[in-house]
Amino acid sequence: MCTHTPKCPSADSPDREAAHVVAAHPEQGWSLLCNAVLLFEDTGELLPDGRVVDPHRPVVALA
Repeated sequence: MCTHTPKCPSADSPDREAAHVVAAHPEQGWSLLCNAVLLFEDTGELLPDGRVVDPHRPVVALA
């Protein structure tokens, strides 16, 4: 799917979130990346093969 140079990381790569955004819908809370990953505003992901990646926001310690 990617026509960028250099190529965007694949959906299976650990750095898959670095792919270019091809469709952004911030009002709905999601973006489609050029590697066919749906990235949600809570940092969750839906991979092209249907696998779900749970949200992975950094944990902030409360004082």
